[in-house]
Amino acid sequence: MSLQLQIKPKPHKLLDKKKAMFDLIIIGGGPAGLTAALYASRARLNVLLIEKMILGGMASTTFQIENYPGFPDGISGMELSNLLQDQVRRLGLEIVWGNVTVLTHDPSLYQVTVDGKLLNSKAVILATGTTAAKLNVPGEDELRGKGVSYCATCDGPFYKDKNIIVVGGGNAAIEEALFLTRYAKKISLVHRRDELRADKILAEKAKADPKIYFFWHSVVEKISGEHKVEEVILRDLRNNNSLRVAVDGLFIYIGTKPNSELVKGLIKTDKFGYIKTAENMATNLPGLFAAGDVRLKGLRQIITAAADGAIAAEAARTYIETNHN
Repeated sequence: MSLQLQIKPKPHKLLDKKKAMFDLIIIGGGPAGLTAALYASRARLNVLLIEKMILGGMASTTFQIENYPGFPDGISGMELSNLLQDQVRRLGLEIVWGNVTVLTHDPSLYQVTVDGKLLNSKAVILATGTTAAKLNVPGEDELRGKGVSYCATCDGPFYKDKNIIVVGGGNAAIEEALFLTRYAKKISLVHRRDELRADKILAEKAKADPKIYFFWHSVVEKISGEHKVEEVILRDLRNNNSLRVAVDGLFIYIGTKPNSELVKGLIKTDKFGYIKTAENMATNLPGLFAAGDVRLKGLRQIITAAADGAIAAEAARTYIETNHN
């Protein structure tokens, strides 16, 4: 059967033709993929990791991580990502930058096409993560990059002494709202409920911050502006009343969607596209494993992504030794 994903090409280093056959290919270089690479490399498997954007994934854009064990004072997402990279590079991990456009499977091998180059592997781990969910309201697409953002650490410095809105009530929204207080004059947090879903300690920090205000029971209906974000229309879910709010920017943190298009309709997923796996991260295709946020599970955090990667690597090793000796 054939699994396909069409995405824009990106240059990558050329692989040695002698290394076009691998024990394991890992698609995705976030915490799950890097941890899988760490465990697989230590098991002396011939491993290739493919990443299309940045090693560390979405975790690398997080300003401060306070709930990862071993760092009592917290650690930045970029710093943690760099430490993970250093660890796997010391083991000689081969990394290719590029887009996986086709994945095919026969009874004995997987074939992965990266920007037109065909690679063979005995097993594959999908660690493709998620992307930020959109509001899907008028003006969002038109003003993306012109005041509409999904990354506070990327764009926060542009909003010094400005008024901005953060949409969401989970950990990501609150963490980024707190980060943005170092730049913005005022932050209005829009949440559809009357209580934050974030960890209590984060919620308490946000409620105590004099720069953060709250629009409870509210949703964004429209984003407008001629050349940049100038106004957001909110709707109060309790009485259906609308409110116009003048702002300079809008940061959206309402959840994520899985990057599982590569296997859509070909392996088991839930209705949202999250990949269903066994306890050992195996999908319903032999030799194909999934790890990290792309997988269906109850908690999506860096620590659970790392755990998934370790389990997937060990399961892949067992699969390879059982079926390819």
